[in-house]
Amino acid sequence: MKKRSFFSHRLHRISICVLIIVLLTFSIISCSVNKASASSRFSSATIGGCPVFPANNIWNDDISPLPLSANSANYVASIGLNGHVHPDFGSGLYNGEPIGIPYVVVPPSQTSVPVSFQYAGESDPGPYPIPANAPIEGGSQSTGDRHVLVVESGTCKLYETFASYPQKNGSWQAGSGAVWNLNSNALRPATWTSADAAGLPILPGLVSYNEVASGAINHALRFTVAQTQDSFLWPARHAASSSRNTNVPPMGLRLRLKASVNISSFSRINQIILTAMKRYGMFVADNGSSWYISGMPDNRWNNSDLHTLSSIPGSDFEAVNESSLEMNASSGQVQGVPTPIPSPTAIVSPTPLPISTLPPLIVNTSKTGERTVYATTPNSSKSGNSNILWPIVGGGIALLLGITGAMLLRRRR
Repeated sequence: MKKRSFFSHRLHRISICVLIIVLLTFSIISCSVNKASASSRFSSATIGGCPVFPANNIWNDDISPLPLSANSANYVASIGLNGHVHPDFGSGLYNGEPIGIPYVVVPPSQTSVPVSFQYAGESDPGPYPIPANAPIEGGSQSTGDRHVLVVESGTCKLYETFASYPQKNGSWQAGSGAVWNLNSNALRPATWTSADAAGLPILPGLVSYNEVASGAINHALRFTVAQTQDSFLWPARHAASSSRNTNVPPMGLRLRLKASVNISSFSRINQIILTAMKRYGMFVADNGSSWYISGMPDNRWNNSDLHTLSSIPGSDFEAVNESSLEMNASSGQVQGVPTPIPSPTAIVSPTPLPISTLPPLIVNTSKTGERTVYATTPNSSKSGNSNILWPIVGGGIALLLGITGAMLLRRRR
């Protein structure tokens, strides 16, 4: 047998080194792709430096691949096939007040004040850090739901009330109140209401101009329907109806815009909103006017442009079955998914701009149901094909280099 030359030994070592480097490189690429995929599925917004719930919370999950609810057709028909989407937010004023549901961020040093509740048995007791001048949905003279939303930075607590009335002594009176830890997936106790009839938080479901300006809305939206049944689905915790009609939606039902709906003719801003409806859908959160989508008031909205969303009919929606995602009835965490590295989209308080001269949207403030007794990018799936492709390509190249190196060694003997 001939002895290998110095060159052959050297070539052998080089081939092994190349093989190891290639394998390591493609392992790293594969891990990066997997992380990117998880990040694209979950993306948590931030408000006041706080996440709007953990990134693996049900609010932040892409539900586009989920199966339909068995009763989807009846649910949508009961909400209204011929009804149309109505953005219940915008710029400027309606009846002298901003259009939409406002919120305020307060520091941890904000003074907490007593709050008395009509539904005290299902409310988190005070005190709440609500400023005396906290913005009220519909304004100080509103006869609507009068929601007040407060985010306390530092502690990352979210305080929400409805039927909120400031008192002369600095305290507040409200119909009910709920406190949420924005760093936690914990839900409210079963059968407890919140500032919303479904027992859900309001803030995570609002459309924000800053999110739209960033290029994507990465969470479910909040909307209302005229009639619900005496039932609720996870992650909702409360029903607000006496109806036993199982063809009307329960609280917490999640709907999405059908993937087949062509949104290319809409403005970029509206395409972002509609894409969120396809990917993240929207929760039945309260009794009210059907197909009314909630958002934050902001003087940068173009009301005329938002109004074009009303061309989307109810028949373009479908109800999904998200029961497979439920890990624990008392938790909003999605089944089988650990907390990923979040990719936050910052939401900050809107910068005041001159009031738009565009005509404001016509806002229907009428409500029905027990709780209203008071006067860009294409849709993507989670098939994971790209996760499989990189390791295959990497392994193939590594194998090819190994075979080539072996052949060269054989020829040098």
